[in-house]
Formats: sequence, structure tokens, C-alpha cells
Amino acid sequence: MEVLKRALAALVLLSVLSSCFYVFADEGNKGENEKCKRIALTFDDGPCAKYDRRILDILDKYKIKATFFMVGENIEREPETAREIVSRGHEIGNHTYSHKKLGRLGRNELESEISRTESIIERVCGKKAVLFRPPEGYVSDTVSSVVTSDGYRLVLWSIDTLDWKGTSSDAICQKVMKGAKDGAIILCHDYIFGKSNTADAMEKFIPRLINAGYEFVTVSELLSDGTSSVNIALVPQVLWTATLLRVCSSVTL
Repeated sequence: MEVLKRALAALVLLSVLSSCFYVFADEGNKGENEKCKRIALTFDDGPCAKYDRRILDILDKYKIKATFFMVGENIEREPETAREIVSRGHEIGNHTYSHKKLGRLGRNELESEISRTESIIERVCGKKAVLFRPPEGYVSDTVSSVVTSDGYRLVLWSIDTLDWKGTSSDAICQKVMKGAKDGAIILCHDYIFGKSNTADAMEKFIPRLINAGYEFVTVSELLSDGTSSVNIALVPQVLWTATLLRVCSSVTL
């Protein structure tokens, strides 16, 4: 009975805060922000020449700079592709060395995953990444502490295309257009097992967003905006759920 009460309390609180999530995000889009809508396109898990070649060409075609969160072992496997991404003016971020589930790692192993990739990025790309995205968006007190102590800014997303599942280009485009708003961050992947429809989807949603008045920027450029909509966009609702469950576990009804 006690477990049921706590679960019900969590659902009630989640409902309230979920409403606040959308209210705050919408409030950040009013007024002057309507004149210049900014959105960031990001790619996880690469580099991978098989898909990056076309992705980079499409980005060049529309004069867009994106942010690539790279996996250390993939940079070691394809250093030339990593350098090509940087040479074309795109931003890079740290996405750990081997894309392990961070919830299963101790602090020392987590620090190693990040620092090892940091060294590889500096050696191969000649620059230091300042952004970190955890695999699968996993965030905990330990992850947050390690990331910030290493000087990174933790970045998540607000639009998940689910392209890694082999989602059709039309479905990806629909997800992007439905979630598009000023300050949004789009999650795509440039390394996928099997067939990827990401590039085909880009040819659909990029011109539509441009025609709708959106300007594509890097994540760092988006964060420099400082609007509430940008900050809210970085927190998927799953984090609200995790926080609420922790809070409700200590509530006595």
C-alpha cells in the first residue's frame, strides 16, 4: 500500500511539472525571440565515414554548422573523418570512449572514459571539446559532478529522432517538425548499425525549418543565447521522472 501511495504521488507531481515544462518552454519563445528562431542539429556516436560523407555534404549545401558528439574509439578508428568534420567548421563534443552505460560505471571508470576521449580529440582534431553528452542521456549526481569538474558543459536534447532504430525519413522529419521551437536541440546519429535514413530526412526537414524562419547554430552558439527556452530544452522529461521518484521515495502519506 505504501509503495502504491508513493507511485500515485509521483504521477501527480509528474503531471504538474510536465505542464510547467511546456509552459516555461513556451514562455521563452514569446516576444523578441519570435523574430529569430534558433535551433541546433547534433549527431552522436561517430565519426563514421559511411554516413558522415553525405551528412557533411548536406550541411555544406545548406551552409549549416552542426555539433558532433564523438566516441573516442571511433575517432581512433577513423581519424581522417574526425578531422574532416572539424575542417568543415563543425563543433565537436565528448561522448565517452566506448559508449558504455554510465550507470554501471564507478567514478574512476567514468573519469577515464571522458579523459581518454578528451586526449584523443586533442591529439587527432587539434582542439579541446567543451561539451559532453552522456550515452543514452543518462545523468546522475556522479555523472554531473565528474563532467562539470572536468570543465565540460553537459548537453542533452529536446527532439529525439530515433533515427538509430532505422526510422523512416518521413517519420524522422515529422518528429523534428513537431518538436521544433526556438532553442530546440535535435538528436541524430552519424553511426548506426544497419541502414540509416538520417541523411534523407535532413534533406526534408532542413529546408522546411529554414523556410519556417529557423537559423541553424551550434550548441555552444545556442547556449550563448541564454534564453529560458534553451535551458529547458536541455532537460528531457525523463529526468523530471527520475527526480520525482527520488523525492517521492522519502514521502510518507
